[in-house]
Amino acid sequence: MDRKKITIVGAGNIGATLALLLARRETADITLIDINEGVAKGKALDIMEASPILGFNARVTGTGDYADTANSDVVVITAGFPRKPGMSRDDLLFKNFEVVKEVSEQIKRYSPDAFVIVVTNPLDAMTYTALKVTGFPKEKVIGMAGVLDSARFAYFISEKTGISVENIKAFVIGGHGDDMVPLKKYTTISGIPVTKFLSEEELNKLIERTRFGGGEIVQLLKTGSAFYAPAASILEMVIAILWNKRKILSASVYLDGEVGEYYKASGLCVGVPIVLGKNGVEKVIKLELDDEEWKQWEKSVASVKKLVEKLPV
Repeated sequence: MDRKKITIVGAGNIGATLALLLARRETADITLIDINEGVAKGKALDIMEASPILGFNARVTGTGDYADTANSDVVVITAGFPRKPGMSRDDLLFKNFEVVKEVSEQIKRYSPDAFVIVVTNPLDAMTYTALKVTGFPKEKVIGMAGVLDSARFAYFISEKTGISVENIKAFVIGGHGDDMVPLKKYTTISGIPVTKFLSEEELNKLIERTRFGGGEIVQLLKTGSAFYAPAASILEMVIAILWNKRKILSASVYLDGEVGEYYKASGLCVGVPIVLGKNGVEKVIKLELDDEEWKQWEKSVASVKKLVEKLPV
């Protein structure tokens, strides 16, 4: 059986870490492409030289030429300028718009049937850009944010309660920014509401930390931003699609029609719970929110809308 083909655009920390994670799972053969061809080739070779020790047969190759990415099943866009301390995700808007636009044109040309997972910030606006520029069906262009935000929230809950992360299912929706909406009532520990384990005050502190989880790492690193957890989050999404897991995950997707009306976010890409499987976004799930959550949600949607309206797309 032919292995699937995954292209990772950008051989920086997220791209290279993801290539290793995917290769170890033998999910697919991987093409790492970067504007700096030497970095892509060097990291690919380094990963392949680990294969006899780690025992995987997936192939990782590096390139600077989009022709080598042709006929990819999945393309992950990690390329773009990273956040620096003091920079908001929104400061990156125009710099990264140009990058994502150019990458999307190449994807459309060489891999017209691919699923596209967008990781570049500001995430929701860049997912919208990739969707519009490729012209792909809305089920096939997905922004990775909610998986990461939910994982951060789950880890903070585990750290606070001392209970295994494997028991914790956390849920975060909304735009991938400081207005994201962690949902207490849909967050459980072994199916038991998290409110049985933590007080309102404790939970609110963890929610605040989740909102600024990326920024906390940016401050600590001083140069660069998070990459291990983002790469793991992309891995989960890729496997859900390629292995048809039909997992419920939170991701940034294009909302229109009835669901868009329900979420008051028609015509935007925003983080909502979806069923992710071999057809990409197989379903968007409607959540019942309380008044306070709707207020937070609307604030989050307004932030995304403000950015999207600035885009020349």
